[in-house]
Amino acid sequence: MTRSKLYDATTVAYAAQSVLRGALKRQAEELHRVYETSSLTIGCRRRSAPMAPGALAVAPRGPPTSAPAGTQSQKRQYSSFARGGFRSYSTDSKPSDKVIGEQEKRDFTMDSSPVPSSRIGRLFHYGSLATGMGIGALGEGLRRLGDKNANAKSLFLNPANLERMVKKLSQMRGAALKIGQLLSFQDDKVLSPEVRTVLKRVQNTANYMPRGQLERVMSKELGKNWRTEIFSSFEDYPIAAASIGQVHRGVLLKDYKEVAVKIQYPGVASSIDSDLNNLLILLTASRFLPEGLFLDKTIEHARIELKWECDYLREAQAMETFRELLKDDPVFVVPEVYHDLSTEHILTMEHMKGVEITKGEWDQETRNWIATNIMRLCLTEVAKFQYMQTDPNWANFLYNEKTKKIELLDFGASTSYGDEFTHNYLEVLRAATRGDRKACEEYSLKLGYLTGLESKSMLEAHIDSILVLGEPFSLANEGKPFDFSNQTITDRVRENIGLMLRERLTPPPPETYSLHRKLSGAFLLCARLNAEVPCQKLFEEIVGL
Repeated sequence: MTRSKLYDATTVAYAAQSVLRGALKRQAEELHRVYETSSLTIGCRRRSAPMAPGALAVAPRGPPTSAPAGTQSQKRQYSSFARGGFRSYSTDSKPSDKVIGEQEKRDFTMDSSPVPSSRIGRLFHYGSLATGMGIGALGEGLRRLGDKNANAKSLFLNPANLERMVKKLSQMRGAALKIGQLLSFQDDKVLSPEVRTVLKRVQNTANYMPRGQLERVMSKELGKNWRTEIFSSFEDYPIAAASIGQVHRGVLLKDYKEVAVKIQYPGVASSIDSDLNNLLILLTASRFLPEGLFLDKTIEHARIELKWECDYLREAQAMETFRELLKDDPVFVVPEVYHDLSTEHILTMEHMKGVEITKGEWDQETRNWIATNIMRLCLTEVAKFQYMQTDPNWANFLYNEKTKKIELLDFGASTSYGDEFTHNYLEVLRAATRGDRKACEEYSLKLGYLTGLESKSMLEAHIDSILVLGEPFSLANEGKPFDFSNQTITDRVRENIGLMLRERLTPPPPETYSLHRKLSGAFLLCARLNAEVPCQKLFEEIVGL
């Protein structure tokens, strides 16, 4: 290993140590602020209250002092793909007697560990992770002296460091784990195998709160007698644990209905800003991700969405909106919300019993039907509702073989799109289906993708990518289903990414971060199911030419 490569590894270790120093500095500032506040409180009490000689005045402990307009009344006409073309998989099929969901074997692991809830505690965890990875990189560099293939990135992404990241992110939860899970849905060829390994494990591994911490959270939100006054039974072991909260199954005392109770981890909402700031430093120092991914813009948008997702009352309203929008749909089902048992940090809803759509052993006809309806929903959300559930996690879509329905979950990242953006975006899509390069450029300028000052190569790459993404909906398909099992869309778009990242003069419109994440997730889901989807017919029926 050359001196320069060893220097790279040392630089990475030094950068990691700087994260720890920053964390410790912030801890010191926080402690100093707390000390000054306490001193002021004590001083004020000394001046305002008489004390017996020799008494110490100590401050007593105690408690510290939307849906889019017009959607509720609109009557919807649903796609023939839901009503007729695949009717045998919605309402006319003979129901199955198979137990749905309850006997599904877990393919993820969960361990119990307290959630670091204070800002000081979370800062220290980030700092210790950064330092541990920096020292690990330096040790790997010394171990691989003489290795000509060693570089700073490979030294940093050694097996021990990957293990450190998985364990720490699973323990921390919150913003860091959410970013990791979002990145895990990228196409296999976008990220390196080492990064994919970490993100896949992060996606399938989560820690849950120990019972004592769970009791404190539930008692604070629903009252100290919540177990006996609200539930006839409540399972302490969660059925799911994710980045922001965990989900428990319970049975209500009043009517014995089975519910799912989503419980937010303590301290997650208040630590979003500091978590993301530290994560940005760590990702930049570690060279964990490819260059030119607009990481700062991505994290800034994640900051907004994470704050949305931490507001369970907002999510409850989004669920009500989608229940209204989809009330006449023959395929999709949204859980009922129990508003009297929901707060900003607790969300109680009807328990759904389907199986995650990528985990069932469905026949190909069923896979095609599932993929077709997911694509139908995505297009409808953009073109008709102008309101979208933007989380691409496949676990948010359950297929209930008994009812022949697709059950929808997790509406925390739901967002609406304005009329002007929606119009211009749909015009870009329509232009792509026609192969109209001039119209693609015109509406890209209106959307803000382009400034008009781009180089010819940048302009060509941008329009080429739009046309490639529009291929499933293209008129050239002549009504035939698009075969996602053999699609090369991601490969061909990726050929232009390097040039566009180098020469792009302006970041993409903010609305497209969430919109494209959802559409990309739908494309990848269709590919995962090896599905054939009549995309052109769906587009003509929902969006129009």
